[in-house]
Amino acid sequence: MTIHEFGTENTEIILLIHPSVVKWDYFENVIPLLEKKYHLLVPALPGYDFDNDSDFTSVEQIASDLNVWMKAQGYTELYAVYGCSMGGSVALLVALGQLIKIKHCVMDGGITPYQLPWIVTRFIALKDYLMMMIGRTGGVGLLEKAFATDEYTKEDLQYVADVLRHCSRKTLWRTFDSCNNYKVPDPVPAIDTKLHYWYTNGEEKERKQDIAYIKSKFPQTEFTVLPELGHAGLVLLKPELFEQMISELSD
Repeated sequence: MTIHEFGTENTEIILLIHPSVVKWDYFENVIPLLEKKYHLLVPALPGYDFDNDSDFTSVEQIASDLNVWMKAQGYTELYAVYGCSMGGSVALLVALGQLIKIKHCVMDGGITPYQLPWIVTRFIALKDYLMMMIGRTGGVGLLEKAFATDEYTKEDLQYVADVLRHCSRKTLWRTFDSCNNYKVPDPVPAIDTKLHYWYTNGEEKERKQDIAYIKSKFPQTEFTVLPELGHAGLVLLKPELFEQMISELSD
């Protein structure tokens, strides 16, 4: 897994983990804002790296690989790990891994494992997988209908269509299967990391299960409601607000 680094002269370190169906350059609008103050680690996740032909592994494996890599590099502390959607799942497990000290963990619309019978989760993963396969075949026209209520441009949707065409069937299946069913340690380990869960105004219904899970497992979590930006829209549509919120985590 390739880890892109920016602002290496800075002391405080942030790990930025992208959602599914995008590449690491999902963060291209916020990197110039954050690298002035922070040392940024931006992994190109397996299966979504156009320069590497690997397939997606699992949420657990990627979190473990990131922790091992950071430890091997000699990093002893992160200011924050941020992950959006699928990236939020990875961010949570990175924080729970406890290989290095992490001050803040931000799950932006982060996905939590379903608390449902195994067979039901198979059908949900299959539905999500088939939707992505249809999107890959239908291209921008179909994606425009699917994202009609969100504030994405045609260029944004073309980007998603290009990524979908790059992704293997194995990557798409493993992505949704793993996000729906990854294992959180039980019992949950005690951690010093401050947990944050962000979601957009209007996303409450879609994130209802995730919010309930986080409140149940991690009652100390701080919840923040974002403007109406659509799922995963903060980084893309409001980079200055994102930079401000990240910088104010410790306030």
